[in-house]
Amino acid sequence: MMHTTKQTLKWFCNIALIEGVSAVILFFIAMPLKYWGDMPKAVTYVGWAHGVLFIAYAYLLLVCASKYQWKFRRVATFFAASIIPFAPFFVERNLRREG
Repeated sequence: MMHTTKQTLKWFCNIALIEGVSAVILFFIAMPLKYWGDMPKAVTYVGWAHGVLFIAYAYLLLVCASKYQWKFRRVATFFAASIIPFAPFFVERNLRREG
């Protein structure tokens, strides 16, 4: 299925937002439930969802980098943002302003 550049960027923005939310839920809700509430399944399910979203984020980052011919530094910064809690929200906001 082919997407226009604008659609691909919109998908990336949406995944960045959702991936950021999943990271916050994983680190600040699921992990405390696992270690302090003896509920290991919280991390199992949220961690799985976050992993899928991370892969989607990385894939769409590469697609956008190719379509927009982003410089390596920008791609590296956006990738680093995917592993820092709250940082994907800045990526999403930055791209929506540009788009």
